[in-house]
Amino acid sequence: MGKQEILVSVIGGHKNDDEVEQLAHKTGEIIAKVGAILVCGGLDGVMRASCKGAQEHGGRTIGLLPGTEKADANPFVDIAIPTSIGYARNVIVACCADVIVALPGSYGTNSEICYGLVHKRPVIDMGGWDIPGMVPAKDINDAERLIRDLVQKIREAREPV
Repeated sequence: MGKQEILVSVIGGHKNDDEVEQLAHKTGEIIAKVGAILVCGGLDGVMRASCKGAQEHGGRTIGLLPGTEKADANPFVDIAIPTSIGYARNVIVACCADVIVALPGSYGTNSEICYGLVHKRPVIDMGGWDIPGMVPAKDINDAERLIRDLVQKIREAREPV
């Protein structure tokens, strides 16, 4: 089997305040710097800000879109994948991830958290979700440490023996 890329899904709301947008942007930057690929729902809000942060730091991004048009993706998505399945795409966003980073959001984000936990993905809580099974991050520096540690463990586990 060839080299498998590490995928980090960033989940969160469509509409956010400036503080959450900055948090999402920084999260994308961190994902790029650790050499992982950012996956998201491909639209606005947290998705757009995190993709922008990743791209500005040399990272790659994938948007799993709810509709049928690649043109619906935000301008910072490198690979737009239309699914035509609406919110059901949340299962894919969660299940394809090696790590999930949850920022503030609403019901859609909550569903992605739950799918991530069901599929035994580490879900970093940066949105005050306080759901059992999530890995809480005190702040962006703590989240960066968690992302780096998890990505490193995954890399080590995938190295040939």
